[in-house]
Amino acid sequence: MQIEPRILENDIVRLEPLLEAHREVLRPLAAETELWALTSIRGDGEHFDAWFDLMLTGQARGDQISHLVRDAKTGEPLGHSAYLVITPAHKRLEIGWTWYCAEARGTRVNPACKRLLLGNAFDAGAERVELKTHHKNLRSQNAMLKMGATREGTLRRNLLCWTGEWRDSVYFSILRDEWPAARAGLDARLAA
Repeated sequence: MQIEPRILENDIVRLEPLLEAHREVLRPLAAETELWALTSIRGDGEHFDAWFDLMLTGQARGDQISHLVRDAKTGEPLGHSAYLVITPAHKRLEIGWTWYCAEARGTRVNPACKRLLLGNAFDAGAERVELKTHHKNLRSQNAMLKMGATREGTLRRNLLCWTGEWRDSVYFSILRDEWPAARAGLDARLAA
């Protein structure tokens, strides 16, 4: 598996590999405290720069590729999503750190992003794409199931969140041989 940072685009969204130049583009979108309620670290307000630096550091190490998500038609910024834990030797990676501004939630933005990220990962040779979320994040869990991911289980007390609360991480995955059905489902949702 060989995956490199590159622009991914369809009719709905454009995913641009994260650059320092995107810092001030994302800052106002990240200001919504609700986005960070179920995350392990904060990225709103005074915490934004540390979060953004962490995203760039992962990219510099080569085990993460973060993306600024834009509206493909208007160019307006909508949020962030990333490849994490990129593990070429085992042909797997994770999609995570996904969040969108309020206007983009519940629209075709998330399925459009996942269609691009999953397609690119499997085209690059991935055998497994992982996703995980907070046990309380039912919206994310439902979105993962709706896109065709398999719920694998829960790692209890997996992360200590910035709130002081323990997070149980609910794991999902899509395997290479499951991708055609998941892709067809995403394509049908986007065409509707």
